Amino acid sequence: MDRHTHHKHLIAPLRAALYDFSELEIRAALEAVCAPNAVFRLAHPLGVLTGTEAYFDEAIAPLAQAWPDLERRDTIVMAGTDGDGGDWVGCGGYYVGVSLGPWLGIPPTGHIIHMRFHEFYRFVDGKVVEMQSLWDIPEVMMQADAWPMPPSLGREWHIPSPASQDGLVPGPYDDQAGEATKRLIVDMLEHMKRHPSQGGPQVMEMERFWHPKLSWYGPSGIGSGRGIAGFRHWHQIPFLNAMPDRGKERAQLTYHFFGDQNYAAVTGWPNMVQTLTNDGWLGIAPAGTKFFMKSLDFWRIESGLIRENWVMVDILDAYRQLGVDVMARLGEFNKARNLGRIALPSGMEA
Repeated sequence: MDRHTHHKHLIAPLRAALYDFSELEIRAALEAVCAPNAVFRLAHPLGVLTGTEAYFDEAIAPLAQAWPDLERRDTIVMAGTDGDGGDWVGCGGYYVGVSLGPWLGIPPTGHIIHMRFHEFYRFVDGKVVEMQSLWDIPEVMMQADAWPMPPSLGREWHIPSPASQDGLVPGPYDDQAGEATKRLIVDMLEHMKRHPSQGGPQVMEMERFWHPKLSWYGPSGIGSGRGIAGFRHWHQIPFLNAMPDRGKERAQLTYHFFGDQNYAAVTGWPNMVQTLTNDGWLGIAPAGTKFFMKSLDFWRIESGLIRENWVMVDILDAYRQLGVDVMARLGEFNKARNLGRIALPSGMEA
């Protein structure tokens, strides 16, 4: 078995334990697949944790306490080697459950709730030594009617699994196919960075890379768009108006691109830097502040063009760097809400 297929198999028991949610099995699977001092890099405000015990106790357990029937659903599992020789497995999907208790100050709803995740695992000698993960925490706030920031320009919705229903990429690993997909994405991004510094939107040559029916699934706080027009209007135009220097500075940035069949992924911690100017972004005043962003993305290629793009950004950390404490605003915005647990009857009593 090739090593990338092997790495997917090594992750499978952890994914299964999180689907059925058995604490003992989750802890055992984490210990089995992770190096003793594995580093878990998580979205704000969860931060960076070291070791599987800290990851379970400080990240997974509080979520499971708030959503007692917590269930993980993977829609994308792919793998590959980055440009520096690092081996990764990228997983994307949702955590779902019934919201019966507060989590990170977000009030419970008593209803089914979902939170998108992108989780990228780096392997060395058959062990996970690092995980870079983004959970869409703003998505949870929005479902609880607790989002304390401006509304999204794009559409907020339950973002789907791949339309082709082939996101759980099987083995054996095809080096040529993975490399070709990765090269297409890197080439596309290099063209994207030409605008606005080298000319108008035409210099990006978007029709060369993007399918006419592309779906761009942005993080909550930005939202999603359909087609080139949807991507441009609901994300790129506001982003570039506020930060026209994006892509110019690459020092201190890290890119890990890898491909698997018709899927590609990138992770970086961080992988973007820009300065907030002009009329601001996401309701944040243009403070002239340089800030970094972490983005963990998947792309699906169809007929040589990008048909779907799943994007996760640590939005809460971007706000933090720009002087906006969303978690504090959450507390102020919801201070009159009931933050106690909800006792939901089974509905089966006479």
